[in-house]
Amino acid sequence: MRVLVVEDDDNLRIALEAALRASGLAVDACADLLGADLALSVNGYDCVVFDRMLPDGDTLPYVAARRQAGWAVPVLFLTARDSLADRVDGLRHGGGDYLVKPFAMVELVARVRSLGRRTVVRPPSVLRYADVELDNGRAEVRRDGVLLTVTRKELLVLERLMTEPERPVSRLELIRYAWDEMADPVSNVLDVVVGQLRRKLRQPPLIHTVRGVGYRISAVE
Repeated sequence: MRVLVVEDDDNLRIALEAALRASGLAVDACADLLGADLALSVNGYDCVVFDRMLPDGDTLPYVAARRQAGWAVPVLFLTARDSLADRVDGLRHGGGDYLVKPFAMVELVARVRSLGRRTVVRPPSVLRYADVELDNGRAEVRRDGVLLTVTRKELLVLERLMTEPERPVSRLELIRYAWDEMADPVSNVLDVVVGQLRRKLRQPPLIHTVRGVGYRISAVE
């Protein structure tokens, strides 16, 4: 599950990132609506945590405008405003949940996980390409019917490639999908995972390097 945190208080934002990552979630974070626009334009999220008031505006009309344009990602609003009217207003503007400060991190994590499970658009539960089958529900990969032992990162990289087979997927897309914004795009961690996947998938090769771009999955070189 991937989460975007939009919070201008540096200490709280860092604490939120740490708590969500510690629970096994991939987390990106920014401090304003401009940063949120950028993150949402390049990444897909299962949940977004918005502080109610940011330096460049109120997030309620921002979310409402996105909802009118068809945006369906679940939203959790954080705020110091605790009146019933404020909570109802948050829900009416497209929020899926509303958490009043101060709050316990364990509760926030639980609410984010609950909202994330409501995400409307998800990859198919089973992806197939050539003789490879990836079952998201079981976290299993098979080639020609043979069950392969793969790590979580290997599964995520393969899932991203199989979502759009034969299309080159950039290194940055793969890193953002399987890791998060904290991952170093120039490190060799992706190459290591791809190398492991290639060995496990055996011959004939399916994952090909696209020079200057990234990788693609294809039955043809």
